[in-house]
Amino acid sequence: MNRPAPNLHRTLRRAAATAVMLVAPLALLPAHAQTTYEATLQDIQATLGMVPDFMARLPPAALPGLWSAYKGLYGPNTVLPPKYRSLISLAVSAQIPCEYCVSMDTADARRAGATDQEISEAVTVAGMTRQWSAIFHGLQIDLKKFKRDFGSK
Repeated sequence: MNRPAPNLHRTLRRAAATAVMLVAPLALLPAHAQTTYEATLQDIQATLGMVPDFMARLPPAALPGLWSAYKGLYGPNTVLPPKYRSLISLAVSAQIPCEYCVSMDTADARRAGATDQEISEAVTVAGMTRQWSAIFHGLQIDLKKFKRDFGSK
């Protein structure tokens, strides 16, 4: 009788165990969490007019918390005006870099009234900050002296 190679058997066992670990939490999701997940999807739909694919693909246990944090920072009761918030996010996104974020943040900044010049300046300032950071780190500039030079504590 031919038996599968030990490595193949071990690989299949690991794959099955991994599948169970990934799927089992969804099956064990408490009823109230499933209700919260459904309510979150409805809120996303009502807020955005759609449920973006990336949000629909998030685990049900994660989506409610992520959506709550998003609404808290991007909702109407924040200190930063939407244009500034979008320009900050775009500048960071350009430096990470994240092409998904750059696309969304650019569109958000434009919807919030940012001009092409403001978008260009925000991204350039972020790039310059990254450039200087590389120089400071590479030259191992003394942080205490640097802070004294620029009056920070």
